[in-house]
Amino acid sequence: MATEPRARLSPEIAAKIRSHGAETYPHECCGALLGREIADDLREIVGLFPLVNRRDDSPRNRFSVTSDDVRDAEKAARQQGVDVLGWYHSHPDHPAKPSQYDQDHAWPWYSYVIVSVANGEPQYMTSWRLADDRSQFTPEDLEIREGTASAVP
Repeated sequence: MATEPRARLSPEIAAKIRSHGAETYPHECCGALLGREIADDLREIVGLFPLVNRRDDSPRNRFSVTSDDVRDAEKAARQQGVDVLGWYHSHPDHPAKPSQYDQDHAWPWYSYVIVSVANGEPQYMTSWRLADDRSQFTPEDLEIREGTASAVP
């Protein structure tokens, strides 16, 4: 990518991600990011598709989704005329930085928003993209600002 990648979302969508992380604490929350790719380096997240963390052996520090969850997220995006741009999840009592597990299970191209939740309170939120060769995550500038469309509930 020629310039640093960016993901733009409204304060309302950011609040929904933080709220989902607080609601599921001390377990990880997860969901799909719905929106449009404006350019190679800019994505506009206009909605969320919250999912259930299917991980029952260690939901405090891992999340998983099923193929049905992915299909449901893609269907919801299509119905709204947008795309699945990525995924979000929380890190209970850990920084909003991808873990090695996150890297091992992520897919290139998608945006990955992570919110840190400390003692049940949402903290810092970051976004990342996995390199095509899967060698590392690249920080994605997370722009939270008014005026971002909110077409998807």
